[in-house]
Amino acid sequence: MTGPSSPSASSSAVVQTAARPWTVIQLLPALHSGGVERSTLEIAEALVRAGHRALVVSAGGRLVPRLEALGAEHIALDIGRKSPLTFRHVYRLRRLFAERGADIVHARSRLPAWLSLLAWRGLPAATRPRLVTTVHGLNSPSRYSAVMTRGERVICVSDTVRAYVLRHYPHTDPARLRTIPRGVDPAMFPAAPVPDPAARAWAAAQHPALSGEGPLLLLPGRGTRLKGHADALALLAALRSDGLDARLWLPGAREPGREAYLAELEAEATQAGLAAVVAFTPPTDAIARAYAASDLVLQLSRKPESFGRTVIEALSCGRPVVGWAHGGVGELLAELDPQGAVPAFDHDALHGIARDRLARRAPLPATMPERLRRYDLATMRAATLACYAELLAEPRVV
Repeated sequence: MTGPSSPSASSSAVVQTAARPWTVIQLLPALHSGGVERSTLEIAEALVRAGHRALVVSAGGRLVPRLEALGAEHIALDIGRKSPLTFRHVYRLRRLFAERGADIVHARSRLPAWLSLLAWRGLPAATRPRLVTTVHGLNSPSRYSAVMTRGERVICVSDTVRAYVLRHYPHTDPARLRTIPRGVDPAMFPAAPVPDPAARAWAAAQHPALSGEGPLLLLPGRGTRLKGHADALALLAALRSDGLDARLWLPGAREPGREAYLAELEAEATQAGLAAVVAFTPPTDAIARAYAASDLVLQLSRKPESFGRTVIEALSCGRPVVGWAHGGVGELLAELDPQGAVPAFDHDALHGIARDRLARRAPLPATMPERLRRYDLATMRAATLACYAELLAEPRVV
């Protein structure tokens, strides 16, 4: 990996950052659920533990109490609503950055990044905070999406993302890119027995569709078509046609604002005769128990994902994964669990591989914990804070 870019050799003034606790402001649309939201909380917690000040700006959501319990501060501001009126928040953000003495402004989504960039540019160059962006997704290349490459440091959540940025935004300086994979805490996702009767009994208590002796498939994901819920339903139907009493749990499919999509899925399940063996539920805070209860975890996102944290979580819990081999999910499966990689959208191959893995119930390789070390949460947190420290220590040319 290339190092940080060198400061200009001109006679411009150089400003150094004082050695003191940092104030870091992270910005994202909302705090409901998802990988971006989780990463935000994880870094906020790491900052607080290290003695720094962590602020998060968003429209709010169910994760706000958890964020505040970590010792971080939440500032409610609707910076994710796609409306020209949203740009009025530029002035409030500019005041916020100045009044709170922000050292780092870290934007994690496109519209918040635009607002942050405009607010940042309006501050005196000698005193403005350092600007960091994280490319969490493989968004369609455009001038709008290009804002995520405008940080003084650009964090890429996988090698897939780094290659994507350099391919679609060739003017991006590679020296500003830092690849920091997402991480999971092994203590929060411990290896579970195979099978785990206690976890399965707990799952059955969550929803009647999850009772029974047959295999349980799990597809965690938000209530959006991109997560591949329909593909999971088709797989379930195919497995049941083989005579398996398979069940399917879709935690996260039921969430506010997704009622029309959920109704569509429920109608599809009813039409296929699956209504009694599919559980559409809200996100669960006990996702590790859900992995332990399952026999096979699915990652069927229709759009290539930038990372695919589900893969790491499931493997940490000792559960095999079957997923479409594209994007970051394909990258992870190729490295960690190649038997679960399925050519994208090949439903016959998905059926065959899932059926084979359920029949064999082969344990994951004994080397899996060592393979997962690169994706440890502590590694991700340390690398992110090191990225902040590196940028703050870098002379600023004004």
